[in-house]
Amino acid sequence: MTGADAAYHRYVALGDSQTEGLGDGDDATGLRGFADRLAEHLARTNSGLGYANLAVRGRLAAQVRAEQLAPALALRPDVATVVAGINDLLRPRFDADAVAGHLEAMFAALTTQGARVATLTFPDLARITPLARPLAPRVTALNHRIREAAGRHGVTVAETSQHPVVTDPRLWSPDRLHASPLGHQRIAAALAHALNVPGADDAWTHPLPRPTTPAPTGWRATTAELRWAAAFLGPWLARRLRGRSSGDGHTAKRPQLTPVSAPPSPEGPQ
Repeated sequence: MTGADAAYHRYVALGDSQTEGLGDGDDATGLRGFADRLAEHLARTNSGLGYANLAVRGRLAAQVRAEQLAPALALRPDVATVVAGINDLLRPRFDADAVAGHLEAMFAALTTQGARVATLTFPDLARITPLARPLAPRVTALNHRIREAAGRHGVTVAETSQHPVVTDPRLWSPDRLHASPLGHQRIAAALAHALNVPGADDAWTHPLPRPTTPAPTGWRATTAELRWAAAFLGPWLARRLRGRSSGDGHTAKRPQLTPVSAPPSPEGPQ
């Protein structure tokens, strides 16, 4: 059954901070994120859709599997998204096979129960921040294993890694680790397109209009990198050294299936 033919009643999202919605809203006013936006896409043609979001920021793939898989299965989704691995990729001891193994276990359990599962590949972080250049081989390795695991279980893959627009700075929040509201919008559109949701198309791959302000170069670019490192990289490293996580004290924002109201008109890429 294709996405265009499917009738979805229960959508469950598993993952880390991207799925929780960091970068799209805040903790005071509420987080939206690509999963919320995808739920709205699905609700346009699936009246009465229930949606749960079990994601928690800072979680490693093993933690997503240990903490979220059983609750997700208990909700008996007919469509699910599983997006995790970036937090693992940033750790000193990264094992692509181990991370992919946790993702594949979730793919297998959810598809065996009958859910349509979707995931995505990750962009080259070095094209977002030059300091991440050493991580490029890790991204390539993880994406390769995600594709292989997805292929073994009939999981739909949104190939967000293959389009230049995904590294446009306007799609990223100031911390360069989380998508901006526009970035979350594009991720949701990519997943809707991959799932063949009615009304979805490849417009999410189109480049943004030329920026009115040119990107900094020379010493201005260096200054921008130093400011970013002081504001975001430093605190992140400090948490790692203290054995802390951004997710400490946080729980899933939407642990139960609740109704989704579709926007009055489709939200297209900008």
